[in-house]
Amino acid sequence: MKKIILLLSFLFVALSANAQKTSKADHRERIKTMKIAYFTQELNMNAQTAQKFWPIYNAYECQKMDLHRREDVDMDLDNIDNISEAQAEEMLKEYLTVEKEEYEIKKELFSDLKKFFSAKEIIKLHKIESDFNKKLIREYRARKSAERNK
Repeated sequence: MKKIILLLSFLFVALSANAQKTSKADHRERIKTMKIAYFTQELNMNAQTAQKFWPIYNAYECQKMDLHRREDVDMDLDNIDNISEAQAEEMLKEYLTVEKEEYEIKKELFSDLKKFFSAKEIIKLHKIESDFNKKLIREYRARKSAERNK
């Protein structure tokens, strides 16, 4: 019996250590899974439409994430008081460049989606994205509040 308890304890410790390492990746995967389910349901996608939609949408999301990473690297807002006016000017130019590129990739997304979605469905997608993000934020805040109240 002691050996079983010892083995179970070891497994528990090993699994919890591994869970901490992969928790961010697991968290992202859970969000992605929730997003797929939510979008598929809200847009009433059948298997054929989903097969066309997700590769296009995922490519868009990757491009958008790359832009935001670039923006985060280029915009060091923690040191704002220590930058020159010329540096601030360059930061503004980069910000506008990123915004323009984001507009272009969204324009490309809409163009690609129009091959099998109506304009009305694309507008609905925009609303669904916003609703999903708001839902995530609400759940995050509720979880953080529950953790503080423990």
